Amino acid sequence: MHSATLAINETLQARRAAGEKVLHLGFGEAGLPVPESVAAVLAGAVRRNGYGPVVGSAEAREAAAGWFTRRGLRTRPDQVLFAPGSKALLFALLATVPGDVVLPCPSWVSYAAQAALIGKRTIDVPIPAESGGVPDPERLAAALDEARRAGSRPGALVLTVPDNPTGTVARAERVQEVCAVAERHGLTVIADEIYAELVHAGRAPSATSYLPERTVVTTGLSKSMALGGWRVGFARVPDGVGGAGLMDRLTGVASEIWSSLAAPMQAAAAHVLADPPEVLSHIDDARRLHAAVARAVHAEFTAAGALCRAPEAGFYLYPDFEPLRPRLEARGIDGGAALAATLLDRHGVGVLAGEAFGDTPRGLRARVATSLLYGESDTERRQALRSDDPLSLPWIAASLEHLRGALGGLTA
Repeated sequence: MHSATLAINETLQARRAAGEKVLHLGFGEAGLPVPESVAAVLAGAVRRNGYGPVVGSAEAREAAAGWFTRRGLRTRPDQVLFAPGSKALLFALLATVPGDVVLPCPSWVSYAAQAALIGKRTIDVPIPAESGGVPDPERLAAALDEARRAGSRPGALVLTVPDNPTGTVARAERVQEVCAVAERHGLTVIADEIYAELVHAGRAPSATSYLPERTVVTTGLSKSMALGGWRVGFARVPDGVGGAGLMDRLTGVASEIWSSLAAPMQAAAAHVLADPPEVLSHIDDARRLHAAVARAVHAEFTAAGALCRAPEAGFYLYPDFEPLRPRLEARGIDGGAALAATLLDRHGVGVLAGEAFGDTPRGLRARVATSLLYGESDTERRQALRSDDPLSLPWIAASLEHLRGALGGLTA
């Protein structure tokens, strides 16, 4: 089955190509131009057309190890493996870590789909009321006991901090509590930290602080650097014998599926992960832009009467129209799919229904991505990136006005 996020992106692009006016809030592409210095590195590496080591070049692994270490997680190059996107790494991890997969609910669309592809059960545990990406610890413990009684063998716990789809950051004490449950139950934690560089204020907690010997981290350049189309992902396995064994198994999977990350992309990754000043400045500007636009979109949804957690990282929101259920049901909108379809077909706003993320179909919730509002051209996107007041730019202001009108029409 086609990934829901990719499918809605293709649907909305097709509608735009057909001349429809569509506000694209359905796809988590970071929506920013490539920095010139990074483009120059890639161009300079274009003749690197040979196969390299499966795990990545020495240069790229050393750069990634330094990148992790500067962020407080001491790492050696032999703990790092590169891949064509973190999605491939997540699939390889789910395939190699023994046991069934425990997921916060809702969570990113591909975790459950990947588990299904390799024949593993998923154990969904609701997230707390205040943030996403981690399950409620008490309900997690109960769900694990119940799953074992039902014959399941829980083995991997996926945590997404910061979170997709809610755009929130779990508190450190909550991550610590969940890691304690994972340790008691012998789970391996797969920490998807792809949005960790885009926390709007401060830093996100990591499971590596509380369960370092059982936590593997996946990340990449698709969100912080808006290089999704370049497909650069990398993982850090734990130190020690367990981590070395996991690296061997991951390398085996990688060798049979993707061979190695494209050599020119490894050169670009080595440059970015060395944290040159222009790259850090670019990420700072991106972080500010994401925060400003996500806050503005959040204000539109809450003004329309939806419940919505305030954005804390990246460019996602997860509005809940439950307070408006009687009004919406009177119009035939009885769940997330109908909500998303009505917003698109009647109001030209594309969002993704919450059920794509494992939410109940009856829930009046949707994932909203704000990162494709920055402009239609690189010129507009660069202007948005450098602006002290991006909300005043005509194209962003027009998008907010479109959304305001759509929500007004939906809830009137």
